[in-house]
Amino acid sequence: MQVLATFSLFWLALAVLFCPLSSKTTIGNNPIHSEGWYADPEIAIFEDTYWIFPTTSGRFENQLHFDAFSSKDLVDWTLHSNILVREDVSWLRKALWAPCVVQNKEQYFLFFAANDIQSPVSPWWNPEIHHEGEVGGIGVAVADQPEGPYRDYLGSPLIGEVINRAQPIDQAVYQDVDGTWYILYGGWGHCNVGMLKDDFTGLVPFTDGELVKEITPEGYVEGPVLFRRGETYYFMWSEGNWTQDNYRVVYATGASPLGPFERKGTILQADPSVATGAGHHSVLNIPGTDHWYIIYHRRPIPNLDRDHRVVCIDRMDFNASGDILPVVMTFKGVTDPQTITTNP
Repeated sequence: MQVLATFSLFWLALAVLFCPLSSKTTIGNNPIHSEGWYADPEIAIFEDTYWIFPTTSGRFENQLHFDAFSSKDLVDWTLHSNILVREDVSWLRKALWAPCVVQNKEQYFLFFAANDIQSPVSPWWNPEIHHEGEVGGIGVAVADQPEGPYRDYLGSPLIGEVINRAQPIDQAVYQDVDGTWYILYGGWGHCNVGMLKDDFTGLVPFTDGELVKEITPEGYVEGPVLFRRGETYYFMWSEGNWTQDNYRVVYATGASPLGPFERKGTILQADPSVATGAGHHSVLNIPGTDHWYIIYHRRPIPNLDRDHRVVCIDRMDFNASGDILPVVMTFKGVTDPQTITTNP
């Protein structure tokens, strides 16, 4: 019997060594998907289903399609591959990222950044590589269902130039309580806001004729997010360098989608025991509740590549004064199913 037990333990050790368990089995539900690299997750609710739309993380020249994930409970996720591909956008050359999907009437609109256009005000401007007037910026695609397939909506970028020194990337689309659609966007340390036409074919000028206004808060780098809780608007963004461990999420509050916004502080940052480079997030409120989650990407430890990022979910809580408490990064993620009982 002792020989048999020793023999069994030997084969069990070999199985563990050469057939490692999946990440979900060993560490819970973070990340939500154990294969491939994803970043910049945008979460949405359509009917009774949660959807996450991330960037497929890779080198810019290879970053040419979007996948999506769906779930009924925030625990089990289904992959939907290639909901938008290069061939669907005639002006797309490289660097497809930061998807944002909203429902407008009976259709679904996917806003995205593409081509990584530069200008002389860019920190990375190189006249031997770039030229003024190159095509790129924020585009829009449309589909009849959340999982696509999506097709180019405008045939050209919605926002295709640098305004107020903000690179046209990292767009977030928000519908206010009065029905107005806002688009916030911007890289290179500057953030703009504009009002979208009801059919998303362009921008509605402000009363002074400007199409966008700068609302850059102190410390802003990129990745804007806007949501409302009670009477307060929360404006969030990412600071640090997206390729490094110091990437983090900061927030401010204001009384309107146009600000002004008062900086409050950092709520998500590296934890050497879990992961680093946590940022470029979105926010979820479970309909009919005051339960909130932050959906973000982070860098596993050890990290061996610039583009090795994974999508995770953790609780986001508030104190009695409405301040966002520091988010605790976990490996377990969401373990209690959160089904949708009230349509938003």
